[in-house]
Amino acid sequence: MENRNLCFKHVIYPHMLLILILLHAANAALDEPVDKWKTLGGTPPLVIARGGFSGLFPESSPAAYQFAISTALPGVILHCDLQLSSDAKGFCRSGVRLDKSTLIEDIYPNRDKTYKIGPEDVHAWFSVDFTEAELLNVTVKQTIYSRPSTFDGVMPMYRLEDVASLEPDGIWVNVEYNSFYKEHKISTEDFLLALPKEFPITYISSPDISFLKSIGGKLKGNTKLILRSLWENATEPTLLKSYGDIMKDLSIIKPFASGILVPRHFIWPTNKDEYLLPSTSLVKDAHALGLEVYAAGFANDIFTSYNYSYDPAAEYLQFIDNPDFSVDGVLTDFTPTASGAIACLAHTKGNALLPIPKPLLATEDGERPLIITHNGASGVFSGCTDLAYQQAVRDGADILDCSVRMTKDGVAFCLGSADLTTSTTAATTFMAKVVTVSEIQNKSGIFSFDLSWSEIQTLKPELNGPYAQAGLKRNPAAKNAGKFWSLSEFLDFAKTSNVSGVLIEIEDAPYLATRGLGVIDAISSALVNASYDKESHQQRVLIQSDDSSVLSVFKKFPKFERVFVIDPVISDASKPSIDEIKEFAHTVMVSRGALVRAHGFFLTGFNDMLVGKIHDANLTLHVGVLKNEFMNIGFDYFADPMVEIVTYYMGLVCDGIVTEFPATAAAYFRSPCSDLTKNMSYSILAANPGGLEKMVPLGALPPALPPAPVLEPADVIDPPLPPVAVSSPPESTPKGDEDASAASSNAANCLLVAGIAAFLYLSSH
Repeated sequence: MENRNLCFKHVIYPHMLLILILLHAANAALDEPVDKWKTLGGTPPLVIARGGFSGLFPESSPAAYQFAISTALPGVILHCDLQLSSDAKGFCRSGVRLDKSTLIEDIYPNRDKTYKIGPEDVHAWFSVDFTEAELLNVTVKQTIYSRPSTFDGVMPMYRLEDVASLEPDGIWVNVEYNSFYKEHKISTEDFLLALPKEFPITYISSPDISFLKSIGGKLKGNTKLILRSLWENATEPTLLKSYGDIMKDLSIIKPFASGILVPRHFIWPTNKDEYLLPSTSLVKDAHALGLEVYAAGFANDIFTSYNYSYDPAAEYLQFIDNPDFSVDGVLTDFTPTASGAIACLAHTKGNALLPIPKPLLATEDGERPLIITHNGASGVFSGCTDLAYQQAVRDGADILDCSVRMTKDGVAFCLGSADLTTSTTAATTFMAKVVTVSEIQNKSGIFSFDLSWSEIQTLKPELNGPYAQAGLKRNPAAKNAGKFWSLSEFLDFAKTSNVSGVLIEIEDAPYLATRGLGVIDAISSALVNASYDKESHQQRVLIQSDDSSVLSVFKKFPKFERVFVIDPVISDASKPSIDEIKEFAHTVMVSRGALVRAHGFFLTGFNDMLVGKIHDANLTLHVGVLKNEFMNIGFDYFADPMVEIVTYYMGLVCDGIVTEFPATAAAYFRSPCSDLTKNMSYSILAANPGGLEKMVPLGALPPALPPAPVLEPADVIDPPLPPVAVSSPPESTPKGDEDASAASSNAANCLLVAGIAAFLYLSSH
C-alpha cells in the first residue's frame, strides 16, 4: 500500500500541480464593491465543496479536495461526510455503505455484511468492519454515470486528517449515521472531541438533534452546529417529527444550532411539471431568528427546473441574488460555478453589456464577441418563432438570425431546416408529402418548398431539444407555442428592437433555383424594402452561407458583411484557401470542433494556428453552435456552459459566438469578470485543454480519432449558381405509403439513435 501511494503522488500530483497553476491560479480575497448581501451577516455566501470538486473527480478523493481549493473562491469550506473505521479513525465518504463509491468489493470480496439501518436491512460493505490500515488499501470510484469514470481505482480513500493537511480555511463535517456507529461501540463524539486544536473544523452538521445537543455542550472554540434536514417526510430520530414539520417551527432549533442545511427545494419548490413556484419563507423566517440557512443539492449535471434553461449559474443566482433574501451558503459538487455566480454574476442584472467591435473589425481589448442567435433563443422556445426572437431580444442578443426557407408559392420565411418534420407538426397533417430530396439530405422529409405559405401557417412549432431522449427536454410547457414569421415580418421586428443587426443564412440556393424559387432575389428584395441596404440604417446585416457563389452575389451590397460557413470539422486551412475566402467573405464561421480538439470527452488542445491564420488575413471568426445542456460540453468545461463561452472569448479570441441560449452569454458579458481591462481577484477562467487529460491513467481513454482534414481551395470554391428555372420544377421522389407508415412508427427509435449519435459526435469534436 505504501508503495502504491508513493506511485500515486509521483504520477498524479505533478500534473495536478500544473493544472492548479495554469487552470485556476490562487485568488486573493473578494474585494470588489457589491451591494450588501441579504445573507444573515451581510457577507457573501459560502461555497461548501461536497466531497471536494465531486462533479469532476470521485467525491472525497485527493484530487477532488485539491481542485476544490484551487478553483473556488478564497474561504471555500471542504465538506466531509464522516465514516468511522473499526478502530475509530475518520474517513470522508458519503452514505454508510462503501461498495457504492469504492472498489472495496475487489479487494475484500468476502467481507460484505447485512445490518439493520433504520427500518431497512442493508447488505453491503461497511467501514465499521475494517481497520484504518485496511481502508487505506481501498480506492474510490465515481458514482454518477455522467461524470468521468476514468479516475476510478486511481486514488485512495481520504481521511479527515488528510483533508486537514491541505490547510483549508474551514472543514464541514457531516455526521449522518451516529446511531449506527454507536451500535458498533464506536463514538463519533469521542472522535471529534479528540481532534487536535489546529484542525479547522468550522461546521458540524447532523440530521440527529440528540447528537447535536450532546456534542454542543462539550465543544470548545467557534465550531458552528447545523441541523441537516433530510426530506420532508423523513422522521427525525429524537423528536420523532418529520423534518418538514420541524422546519415550520424553527424556534425548536435555535437553542442548540447556529443554522440549518436543507435541500434546495425547501426554499425554491417546483410544481409537478418542474417549473418554479414562489419561494417559501424559510430563509427569511430563519434569519429573523438568527439562524443561518445553507442550501444543499447543487450540481451542474443534474436536471433542476426548466426556468434555469440548463444554466447552472442561473440557479445559484436564484438563491443568492433575489430581491428578498440570500442563503448563507451553498453545498455544491461544482465549486467554480458557485464561486463564479457569487464573485462575478451576482448584482449585475442592471449592468450594460461590454461593447462590441465595429463592423468588419476583429475584437480588441475592452470589446467582446457578438452574441448571435441560432434560430432565435431556440433553447427556450421553438426555433424561428416569434417567441424565440422576442426572448432573444429580452435576453440580450446582438444579432438575430433567420435561416431562410422558401414555400412553393415563393414566400421567404425563417426556419431552421427545409425539412419541416424536425421542428414543426407537419408529420401529423402532411404525411402524404413525405419525399426524398437527395440534394438536401440523405433521408426523407416534408419540405417547405412543397407547401404553400398558407399551409405553412397552419403548422404548429415543435420544440425538440437535442437531448430530449436522455430526459433533458426544453421548456415543455411551450412545446408547440409561437408562430412562424415570413422574412419580411422578421425584418420588421428586428428594425424595431434594440439588436445590433440581423444575420440571414442561405442554404440550398442552387437546388431551389431548379425548382423555380429565387431565394437570393427574395432575400435581396426584402432587405431593400426594409431599407437595410441604406448606409443610414444603423443595424448591421450579415449574409451567411456555405456557398461561395451565393456570397459573391451580395458583393453588390457593400454595407453587408458576408460570412462563409465551413461545415466540416477541419484541423487547419491552407493559405490558398484563406486567400480564396478573402475574395468573397469578411468572416469565417466554424464549428466548435475546428477550434478545440477533444479525446474521450477531455479537451486536448486549441487550434490556435487556424485562429491565427484567419485573423492574420483580416477575417473575423465566429464559432457555434453553443448549447447549455451539460451533455453537450467536455469535462474541461466543468459542465458549465459559461466556461465554454469564456474559452472562446479569452482562450481563442473569437469575434462571434452563435448560441441557442443568448441569456447565458449576455449574463457573462454583463459581469465585471468579462472585462479584461479589470484586475479581478477572482474570475471565471477559460478551460485549460490537456490539463485533465494528463491525469487520466494510460489506456483509460478510447483510441484517438484521426486528425481532421486541412481546408483547401477546392473545398471553398463552388460552381456558379444556376439560373432560376421558369419551367415546371423537377419532381421529388415520393415515399410509398408503406414506407411512410414505417417511418412514422419508427420515429421514436430514429430520434433516439440520432440523439446518441449527436452526443458521441459532439463529445469527439
